[in-house]
Amino acid sequence: MADEAVRRAVAELPLLRTAAGPRDREGWASRLKEEYRALIQYVENNKRADNDWFRLESNAEGTRWFGKCWYVHELLKYEFAIEFDIPVTYPSTAPEIAIPELDGKTAKMYRGGKICLSDHFKPLWARNVPKFGLAHLMALGLGPWLAVEIPDLVAKGIIQHKK
Repeated sequence: MADEAVRRAVAELPLLRTAAGPRDREGWASRLKEEYRALIQYVENNKRADNDWFRLESNAEGTRWFGKCWYVHELLKYEFAIEFDIPVTYPSTAPEIAIPELDGKTAKMYRGGKICLSDHFKPLWARNVPKFGLAHLMALGLGPWLAVEIPDLVAKGIIQHKK
């Protein structure tokens, strides 16, 4: 059921066309517009489905992103700051999302709080370059990671709800 909901959400996202990264000034401006359009569409779709779970913003160049994400578990909202940089080889290389406050609290995380997406998400990203963008990263990377890791961290008593 959850997989079907994710498939439906991703199917509603626009695919990106511009294969440009931050080093390509003109191409990057076009790619960034596509990224924002897809992110806005994803957030609007989530709000309509009563599934609003993150906020993102970027620096002026669109190379550094930061915001908040949250996950509701047993009717309690767990909120975390997120951040990532756009790799210079983007879109060939997917960004690595970091949740600094969870650094070292789960095996599915690298140093600096970067979440592990290598087994499931990165091969999918590689097959869909340049069509996937940041909205896809959130829908197919961070969202499923939170759905697996947050309930486990709560059950183990590693994280507690902040009142």
